[in-house]
Amino acid sequence: MRAAIFRNGEIVVDRVPEPKPGAGQVLVKSLACGICGSDLHARKHAHRMVELSKFLPGRTPMDLSRDVVFGHEFCCEVLDYGPNTTRKLKPGTKVCSLPALLTPEGPKGIGYSNDYLGGYAEQMLLSEPLLLEVPNGLAAEHAALTEPLAVGVHAVAMANIQGGEVPLVIGCGPVGLAVIAALKIRGLGPIVAADYSPARRLLAEKMGADVVVDPARTQPYASWAEHAQMTDAEKAARPPMQALLPPLKPALIFECVGVPGVLQQVFEGAPRSARVVVVGVCMETDKSEPMLGIIKELNVQYVLGYTPEEFAYSLRLIAEGQVDAASLVTGRVGIDGVAQAFADLANPEAHTKILVEPWR
Repeated sequence: MRAAIFRNGEIVVDRVPEPKPGAGQVLVKSLACGICGSDLHARKHAHRMVELSKFLPGRTPMDLSRDVVFGHEFCCEVLDYGPNTTRKLKPGTKVCSLPALLTPEGPKGIGYSNDYLGGYAEQMLLSEPLLLEVPNGLAAEHAALTEPLAVGVHAVAMANIQGGEVPLVIGCGPVGLAVIAALKIRGLGPIVAADYSPARRLLAEKMGADVVVDPARTQPYASWAEHAQMTDAEKAARPPMQALLPPLKPALIFECVGVPGVLQQVFEGAPRSARVVVVGVCMETDKSEPMLGIIKELNVQYVLGYTPEEFAYSLRLIAEGQVDAASLVTGRVGIDGVAQAFADLANPEAHTKILVEPWR
């Protein structure tokens, strides 16, 4: 069967053996799979990913001398079952799943593995216990956005919201947009969002941002402060020492860019006692000034992935129309178009989310 393969630092099209389902596994047809920003970073910084894996016990690093098939944001169709399966879902059923296979050695990730094919292949294997049937006749191209939405849902869940915070989202790519959608559902606001791209600022508004900022024209933290002013009652309720500080509501900042230098900018711009949630995946060495965090008493939370419950919840949100997933899809390609799609995603005005449809 055909697949788009990460080989020697490039994306190439070639044939790979058809997978055979083992015990507890399901053979599925990949209907749609999103190209994630992490895939773009992995292509460029794969050696760094391998190097850092030594700090993660139990994780098998990619062997970069062997082929890897990316793709972890997928919706699939059930084809066949391996032994020791209940076969509750009929062949032809559309499903999503966490990008992992359950093995006797523990869960193994799908998408950055030499042994387990990702969604850029025509077929792949999933674990039956992790399958979620796609509800409400939801289109595969929209169900495939479950995984990136779950990243935003998890980031907001990990933000330890107390109530009354005013959020600032830095970066309105797919991750930032997912965070905005999750914040809107939680009822937190006003939501301030910042991105240099006009197209992404428009999408931020669609996802629920109340204020959108072009950092080339307006300092995001100054705009946030304008919309975070305390009421007179809140000012009067502050303890005496806090009354000496600017009368601002609690800041909740989501860093959703993931490139070197942005976290330092957050440290510089954040108000005192801000909570900073780092969602953008930076795969390069970065630096920040700890003294800024100390002086301001910043609380920094790094996040990754989601829980199974958050993943299932995200699928329901899309299926029930609570998140406008269709707005995020800006392109579709077959296997032959994956390499060009990686290049095209460098232009935020042209694309937000490109889906790979291997049978296209």
